[in-house]
Amino acid sequence: MLRELHINDFVIVTRASLDFEAGFTVFSGETGAGKSILIDALSLALGERGEAALLREGAQRTDISALFDAPEAVGAWLAEQSLDGPELILRRVIDRQGRSKAYINGTPATLAQLREVGALLVDIHGQHAHQSLLRAASQRELLDAQGGHQALARTVAGAWQDWRAAESALEDARRNAEDLAQARERLAGDLAVLDEIDPQPGQWQDLCAHQARLAHAQALLEGAGQAIEALDGEQGSAAQALYAARHALQPLLRHDPALDEFCQAIESARIVCAEAVSGLAAYIDRLEPDPDALSRAEQRMTRMFDAARRFHTEPEALPELHERLREQARAGEAALDLEALEDARRAAEARYRQAATELGQARAATAHHLGNEVGRAMQALAMAGGTFEVALHETKPGPHGLESVEFLVSGHAGVPPRPLAKVASGGELARISLALSVIASRAARVPTLIFDEVDAGIGGAVAEVVGRLLRELGERHQVLCVTHLPQVAACAAHHFQVSKSTTEGATSTAILALDEAARVDEIARMLGGLTITDTTRKHAREMLGT
Repeated sequence: MLRELHINDFVIVTRASLDFEAGFTVFSGETGAGKSILIDALSLALGERGEAALLREGAQRTDISALFDAPEAVGAWLAEQSLDGPELILRRVIDRQGRSKAYINGTPATLAQLREVGALLVDIHGQHAHQSLLRAASQRELLDAQGGHQALARTVAGAWQDWRAAESALEDARRNAEDLAQARERLAGDLAVLDEIDPQPGQWQDLCAHQARLAHAQALLEGAGQAIEALDGEQGSAAQALYAARHALQPLLRHDPALDEFCQAIESARIVCAEAVSGLAAYIDRLEPDPDALSRAEQRMTRMFDAARRFHTEPEALPELHERLREQARAGEAALDLEALEDARRAAEARYRQAATELGQARAATAHHLGNEVGRAMQALAMAGGTFEVALHETKPGPHGLESVEFLVSGHAGVPPRPLAKVASGGELARISLALSVIASRAARVPTLIFDEVDAGIGGAVAEVVGRLLRELGERHQVLCVTHLPQVAACAAHHFQVSKSTTEGATSTAILALDEAARVDEIARMLGGLTITDTTRKHAREMLGT
C-alpha cells in the first residue's frame, strides 16, 4: 500500500509530505483548493506523461516521491528488474525545460517501468470516468478487466492478425500468380548457373593459390633446387660453412668453455639447415608441372569470374549468393503453392474462432455476474427497481472477438433496459459508474484504490450509501477518495483537508491531516459552507458518531 507521498514545487503545492494508513482515507476542501492535485502528483510518480507546465511558478523543477510497501507481485517484479527491497520508492523529477527523470529505489528507470509497476500498486478511478462508460470500447474493456479476460483477448487479437495475414498471402498469390511464375523462372535460370559451378565457402581462395602454384611450377622447381644447392651443395654451401665454423671452435673449448654456447648455436643452425634441405627436396618431389591441371584451374576461375560479373558481386561471395537464391526459390515455391496457402488460411481461421469462442463464453459468464452485481448496487443508490444488463451482440469476426459489448440499463421497474448512452441521466450515470468501480475493485489485486470525485452528481441518502460502500471496500484495500460530500467523508477512517491561500500574489495549497476535533469542523463546513454554526457542528458529530 501507499505509505508516504512527498511533493515539491508541483502546480501550486510548494512542499507536502503525507503519511498514509490502511483503510479508507478522504481528501476534502473548498472548490478549487487543489484536491485532485494529489492524484495528479501520484500519477506522475506512477509514470504518467508530464511537462514543464506542472512546475510551481518560479520553481526550477518538480520532485515527487511515493513510498509503497511492496506486495508479493511487486516483489517478484522487483526481483526480475534486480531492484529487490521490502519497500518500493518511485520518484519522478521534471525540470523547467520539460526534461523528465524517473527512479525506482534510487536506480534510474524508464516511464514504461514506472507504469508497469504502478499498475500492480494503484488503480485510479477519475472524476470523469463515468463519461468513458458511454463508449463501446470502454464497456468491452471493463467487462474483460472484471473477468480477467485480458490475456485471452490479446490471444484473440493476435489470432485475428494471423488470420488476416494468411488471407492476404493467399490473395496476393492468386492475384500475382503470373508475375510470381515469371520471377520463379528467372530465379531458376540464375540457380542453374550457380548449381553448375557449385561454389563452396573458401573455394575461391584455395583455387587462386592452386593456380598460382601450377602457373609457376617451373620457376618454383628451379628456385627450390638452387636453394638446396646453396644450403648443401658440394661447393661453398651453408652446410660446409657451418661445419668449418664448428670444427674451428671445437678444439678451443678446453681453453675457454664459454665458446660452447657458440658451438651449440652453430650446431642448431646446422640442424635447421639440414631440415630445410630435406623439406625442399620433398617439395620438389611433390611439385611437377601439370599443364592439364593448370588448364582446369584456369577454366574454373574463368567460370567463377563470369558468374560474379553476371550477379554483380565478387567471386568469393558466390557461395553465399547461391544459398540466398536457394532460399528465395523455396519461398517462391511456397508462395505459388495455393493449396498450402489455403490450408494455412483455414488453420489460422480455426485458431481464431476457437480463441474467440472461448473468449465469448468467458464474457457471457462475467456479463451475467456483473449485471446482477451492479443491479443490486443500484437498489441502494436510489435506483430502486432499476436493472443493469451486459448484452453481448453477435458481430462479424474482428480483432475483439465475435461479439460486441453493450451496457443496458433500466432506471425504474417495468421499463425495458436500453443502451446506457441513451437513457441514463448524468446523476444515474455517475451512480452506475461508481457501482461498477466498486464492484470491479472488489476483484482487483492492486492494494491501493483511488477515487477522484466519482461521487459527483450524488447527494443525500445516496451519498451515505456511497460512503458505506467505500468504507466496506477499505476493509480489503487501501482506499483514497477525493470528495465534496460530507456523508462520504464521515465514513472515512482518516481525513485530510486541502486548503488554498494567497500570499503576496502567490497561491499555494496546504494539506493537513485532521484530528477528531478538526474533522468535526471540516464536516460542518462541508454541510453548511464557510460559516460553521453549533448546529452544523452537532450534525457533523452525529455523522461521525462522536
